[in-house]
Amino acid sequence: MNSEERRKPLLLAWNYFFMFQMMMNMASFTYGLFESLDDIVLLGRDLAFIIAIFFEIFKMIHFSVQVDEIDKLINGLERCYRWETKGPVRNEVVSIKRWHLLLPAAVMGAWLILVISFTFIMISTPFWVESQKLPFHVAYPFDLHNPSKHPIAHALIFASHGCITFYSLIWVVLADVLAGSIFFELTSDLKILCLQLRFLNQYCGCDDVMLDKEVNRLALFHQQIICLVDRSNEIFNGALTMQLMVIFLLISLSGFEAMVSRHDHEVVAEYLVLMVMALSHLSCWSKFGDLLSQESMEVAVAAYDAYDPTRGDKSVHQRLGLIILRAQKPLSIKSRILPPFTLVNNLAVSIL
Repeated sequence: MNSEERRKPLLLAWNYFFMFQMMMNMASFTYGLFESLDDIVLLGRDLAFIIAIFFEIFKMIHFSVQVDEIDKLINGLERCYRWETKGPVRNEVVSIKRWHLLLPAAVMGAWLILVISFTFIMISTPFWVESQKLPFHVAYPFDLHNPSKHPIAHALIFASHGCITFYSLIWVVLADVLAGSIFFELTSDLKILCLQLRFLNQYCGCDDVMLDKEVNRLALFHQQIICLVDRSNEIFNGALTMQLMVIFLLISLSGFEAMVSRHDHEVVAEYLVLMVMALSHLSCWSKFGDLLSQESMEVAVAAYDAYDPTRGDKSVHQRLGLIILRAQKPLSIKSRILPPFTLVNNLAVSIL
């Protein structure tokens, strides 16, 4: 909720109620963890769910704190999106914007299908596994989770876990798509900037006055993109840091449990699925980071292609040189204390 939505009492009450339910889930998982100390497989499964719930709670709190800044960031992206496109590249720009709209939508659709399928599998587990009475291994005081002693409390806990899991996982997917789309939109802006630089001389012709105005406009556009990328990394710093740490923990836990239970193929398959999901999530963000870095460095090549010593005055050459200089340092998706999201770093995490 942003500052305006916090004035709505019903919406505010719902958010506090949901956060309270998430905290209760976290407490029940932690309480149940003590019952799993003698079973290494069940202990690993409980730890994986506790890490995931902690990450969800952290991300919700982080987004709640930064939501007004995210709104300002989206307003800045809107200004970039409506930045006037001139010259013979309009059709290509429309094609780029269409592609950069459809790809995040496809990624979001794929992740939603996977998350909904996972949720239904977890909720339905007690119906086909006799030893499991709830979707997850949890414990409550006074054996409230025991269906033979407290059937009503057990039913309420079952319904609560199903609803909270479904809602929170979809929220996390949408939050990830929001953050990823912001960086992907900035990648689109860099690609559009490259196109306009490459067709700059063709568009301006022999008009040096127009060339001066266009170079100045594109230099300002480049500076605005750099500021938005830096601001995005600053806003999502906490989420990106925690995301990389959680993925590393889940991959390490999955690898350890798979090695310990290597003779039990069912358990190995379960933890391999968890590892693949964590690596897929990291790979998706790493690919977005690589695209952003590649396009930011491509700006220098495009500006060099636009440079013509026989055209324009000294100020035009200086601005093009400034664009080239700024593009020497690649933009990236990164937190303050951890390496950027790239496929090379992704491979290093996988090897570790």
